Amino acid sequence: MTEELDYLKHCWFLAGPTAGGKTATAIELAKILNAEIVSMDSMAIYRGMDIGTAKPSRDEQNAVPHHLIDVVKPHQEFSVSEYVLQASEVARQILKRDRIPLFVGGTGLYLRSLLRGVFEGPPADWELRNELQRGAEERGNDWLHSELQNVDPGTAAKLHPNDVRRVVRAIEVFRLTGQPLSQQQQQTPLPPQKRPAAVFWIDPPRDWLHERINRRVDLMMQQGLLKETQQLLAAEPPPGRTARQALGYREIISHLEDGVPLDDAVEQIKTGTRQFAKRQHTWFRNLEECSSVSITGSENPQELAVRLKAITATRPADETHA
Repeated sequence: MTEELDYLKHCWFLAGPTAGGKTATAIELAKILNAEIVSMDSMAIYRGMDIGTAKPSRDEQNAVPHHLIDVVKPHQEFSVSEYVLQASEVARQILKRDRIPLFVGGTGLYLRSLLRGVFEGPPADWELRNELQRGAEERGNDWLHSELQNVDPGTAAKLHPNDVRRVVRAIEVFRLTGQPLSQQQQQTPLPPQKRPAAVFWIDPPRDWLHERINRRVDLMMQQGLLKETQQLLAAEPPPGRTARQALGYREIISHLEDGVPLDDAVEQIKTGTRQFAKRQHTWFRNLEECSSVSITGSENPQELAVRLKAITATRPADETHA
């Protein structure tokens, strides 16, 4: 596996919580590095889901080449394995152009899978999946999550009850193999000499981040998140389970389909996003390949980009794998 992942030594990675300023910083960093950006966001792959995913704007995408955005339609599924396969191919093509692949995003599972490889797991058992899905519809997502908690508390701690697709998959893996997914996914880090040197995550102050999240959600509503969700639901074929459960969209769908007051739905988005940011923090903090870069919130994107470049410049040669 290490030979297959040799390309990683030449890549940069910038992760961090939602609303932490990754997009603007990444664009400035890409200019400094002569890099192209590879999205590391599991929802930005969906076409037509632009506002709720805070997808880079057209101007931002034009400023620096971006990849793995708008890959599939919302009714389609896109596995972690498919992401890693496409991401590795994109990165190799960027390297052939004598440029640097700069992976940017907040999906911790994508980051870990890129750095360590992917646990494939057993093939889908659709009869079991449908049974679990019906149970969730009849008894609620919390019931399904408690079923996972009983057999795999490690995975349950990482998954929100509304992430039904991944909760179902985790239960399925346990039922089919007799082992918790959390144990089977424990791919070990590559040896230090094989790892990429530049794997950073932005660590902002909590209060600053929460304020940014609240402002971002309000801006999304002003930009037309409600209309975008209506268009999503009206599409044929309709969005699949993963797209419907995306943070921001699922709350607006509850407003449109279940009559949840719009103001309440917006507050739920803010609360859910703050909780999501906390889970992201845990992901990155526990990934030993990932270096924390604390910020105050007062830095502008260019200053932070210069700082990130300087960190690698001051590391010993055996650490940077130059």
